[in-house]
Amino acid sequence: MQDYMIRATAADGQIAAYAAVTTQTVEEARRRHGTSPVITAALGRTMTAAALMGWQLKDENESITIQIDGNGPVERIVAVSNCNGEVKGYVHHPDVDLPLNDKGKLDVGGAVGLGVMSIIKDIGLKEPYIGRTHLVSSEIAEDLAYYFTTSEQVPSAVALGVLVRKDQTVWTAGGFILQMMPGASDETAEALQEIVSNFMPVTEYFAMEHTPEELLDVLLSDFGYHILDKKEICFHCDCNKDRVSRALLSVGEAELQQMIDEGETIEMSCHYCGDKYYFTVEEMKALLAQGKKDQD
Repeated sequence: MQDYMIRATAADGQIAAYAAVTTQTVEEARRRHGTSPVITAALGRTMTAAALMGWQLKDENESITIQIDGNGPVERIVAVSNCNGEVKGYVHHPDVDLPLNDKGKLDVGGAVGLGVMSIIKDIGLKEPYIGRTHLVSSEIAEDLAYYFTTSEQVPSAVALGVLVRKDQTVWTAGGFILQMMPGASDETAEALQEIVSNFMPVTEYFAMEHTPEELLDVLLSDFGYHILDKKEICFHCDCNKDRVSRALLSVGEAELQQMIDEGETIEMSCHYCGDKYYFTVEEMKALLAQGKKDQD
């Protein structure tokens, strides 16, 4: 089944709801980066959240980035998405391996450690909007809920999860974001919180072959809800040789000249997708000449 997300409104507009299944998308990221199970879970949760948040953007040239920097062994997690359901991501250390936590689950919090979550919204202005909060659990879903509530003043419930098979492939992945809209009553918020707190782990629900529609029906049926639309999700990276060449030029003239003097074709890889690009000595000479011309 193709990954997809749905969004809905409930309680006469008091609740905005987003739910997604992202199994294939997270598996593609795992395959490209060779992530260990705990890092697959960490990256998959972050990418799922980015996909859901990206749907709130207005234009396909806009993007949202979730960046998590912690003192745990993974160091950094990055996921980027747009309004088309396209999402990509990477981690600094994909092969981190940790014992299960005291609940017998993958220890995402231990892999991330203490640190900061940054939400970067590039909506075509001169500078992107950047919001930051400290990590409260390092399990990502609770941290994102804390960000929404404190930085955007939008009380939210967030659930994200990834189940990994014994062969390290992704069994199921997905999540939901439920947000209280301005003017929502305390009674509605309390009733929703009660339902969410008693709900099973979201990936266990999807592992039973339930759909995002069925998920929202369980969570929102007491409030009267309406599904607004549906969008497919996929792993997508927009890298190309021209963009990578600009990154190569950014290393500086001295280092680029050293690569030229070594006389070897060099290989560069995209952080997000792992695709490889090759530059001959002649191509590097042309880049260096262009860089000098642009500075004149």
